[in-house]
Amino acid sequence: MWNLADSKTTLDELRDQLPLAADGEIWFANDVAERFGVVSTNDDLPELDRVRALIGKEPDVAEEFDAIE
Repeated sequence: MWNLADSKTTLDELRDQLPLAADGEIWFANDVAERFGVVSTNDDLPELDRVRALIGKEPDVAEEFDAIE
């Protein structure tokens, strides 16, 4: 998850350039808090190089969880 308050782009600019989410992925945003990220249930994360370049930094928070069945 990224905090966009001090990034090189806005949520609107980012939305226009996001890659399509694959099955098992969802992009999320909180306009008021200026936060943005992705949730993935896939084994691998989506390609984030373009997103990192647009925002200008690595994610502020990255966490991995195990699914409980």
